[in-house]
Amino acid sequence: MTDVQAATRIVFGTDGWRARIAEDYTFENVRRCADGVARYVVERGEEARGVVIAYDRRFASEHFAMATAEVLLAHDIKVFYGDRAVPTQMSSYEVVERGASAGVVITASHNPWTDNGFKVKSPTGSAAGPEMLKVIEAGIAENGGMDIARRSFAEAEAAGQVERYDPFEGYERFLRRTLDLDALRSAAASVLVEPMWGAGAGWISRLLAGGRIKVNEIHQERNPYFGGVNPEPIRPNVDEALGMLAGGGYDVGLLLDGDADRAGAADERGTFIHQLEVTGLLMYYLAEHRGLRDSVVISVNNTSMAGRLGQRYGIQVHETPVGFKYIGPRMIETGAMMGAEESGGFGFGMHLPERDGVYADLLLLDLFLRERERGVWPVSKIMERFHEIAGPSFYRRTDIHFQRSEYDAVKRHVLVDLLEKAPASLAGQAVTSTQPLSTNDGFKFFIADGSWLLVRASGTEPLMRVYTEATSPEVREAILASGEQLVRGG
Repeated sequence: MTDVQAATRIVFGTDGWRARIAEDYTFENVRRCADGVARYVVERGEEARGVVIAYDRRFASEHFAMATAEVLLAHDIKVFYGDRAVPTQMSSYEVVERGASAGVVITASHNPWTDNGFKVKSPTGSAAGPEMLKVIEAGIAENGGMDIARRSFAEAEAAGQVERYDPFEGYERFLRRTLDLDALRSAAASVLVEPMWGAGAGWISRLLAGGRIKVNEIHQERNPYFGGVNPEPIRPNVDEALGMLAGGGYDVGLLLDGDADRAGAADERGTFIHQLEVTGLLMYYLAEHRGLRDSVVISVNNTSMAGRLGQRYGIQVHETPVGFKYIGPRMIETGAMMGAEESGGFGFGMHLPERDGVYADLLLLDLFLRERERGVWPVSKIMERFHEIAGPSFYRRTDIHFQRSEYDAVKRHVLVDLLEKAPASLAGQAVTSTQPLSTNDGFKFFIADGSWLLVRASGTEPLMRVYTEATSPEVREAILASGEQLVRGG
């Protein structure tokens, strides 16, 4: 390819760049991304600090990771290379632990199995923020059509420019600074773990091994097809695990997504604990059981329970656009104890300013066991008590898919129409507030009882997302139907 105009336009969305394998996600374009990162590192004279590379279990992820490494090595940048597929947050840990200049993860997270992706981590371990990504994207825009330099991985490894790593032992030590693993291991409890065939397989069961607690982890084998579902720990993708819980014999279910940076949970009856509830539970845990009062950062599509818990405990709550590329830097800026996004990603000031599904799941387990010591058990009763404190949260998100060829037109149509003619009422109640999102990709509407609707264009897939959090199931369904109608132009 010699025509620069023919080069794929690569833009990082809310969480990295993702595309369909063999369509836009090609070795050529991955090398362009790697070259953008290399330019960023070289411009800062940080070649010796190196770049951490990790990859997930998706199709050919290890080969795309190797291609990334060869480009970085051609720029004399030291490479720390995962010796197997590992959870995305392990790259964050390794970046911080090694003082690296950046991190790269080959993963498309929860996207369909046909996709893969390219994530970038900042030196703090958080997702690369807008400023860092702007520099990298500019480098990528310039290298379309260029012959990207490469150096043999084997040759560079023999010369000492590559260091392979296994993060487990170091991560376990890191985790023990803020969590009593031995107490969890000694608990009389039975846990079902669903890693969704992803890179988090084996991590929770290994961390909890050697004690009284019983852990049954399913779907540990590599399956790039992810059982035919998107590896996102929400219904209906996790219904098999929920059915196992409903069959009895377990106290709680812990869920992970395909690259293990998102967390989820279910009670002993197989009732799914949705992502907004998990946000509230983790905030409650840090405030009530750990006595922390530092601020919390949430995305604009996250729960109103955070505000109510903030008032109860005297905790300031900051709101950001969707994506950890906004949440992580704001956590660092405000010294937050927690950052949370609607899609189940949670970062912690005492741990990492980046999503860590393994750590979040272990904190949830710790919360439930601490509540049991107070006499509140089983988990379904804990959830009832929690909502007495935090208030109601009847949440649902619907994704409305479009063909890639029509998506841009649909997005423009929806966003222009909603800007010019916002709905006056939803679910039979007056709209009291209309808030355009600061990223200009959607709108949030509040009604009189505090329920809300958010319509937003996805930053990673050709779809429109419709979210609601309501005061009752009836209001939730009515708002959701209205939101779908707005998107479809009905």
